[in-house]
Amino acid sequence: MEGFVKILVLENEIEAKLIEGILKEKGIPHFIRSYHDTAYDGLFQMVTGWGEILAPSFYKEEIEEIVEEIRKNEDEI
Repeated sequence: MEGFVKILVLENEIEAKLIEGILKEKGIPHFIRSYHDTAYDGLFQMVTGWGEILAPSFYKEEIEEIVEEIRKNEDEI
């Protein structure tokens, strides 16, 4: 994962799965990391968010636009 940077924090698992599918479809290299820790039974997720997207900084703007569009559409539903 050399060269990968934190792009943004994800709100929940559903959002993570949806974004992961879109990024795979577009061929954007990425890694989605959950903040879940079994020792604390997900306590950090309640405070910090579900997890994060890591990717090369070159894709940061494109990924942010994808996530913004998804979140905008969720609000309209």
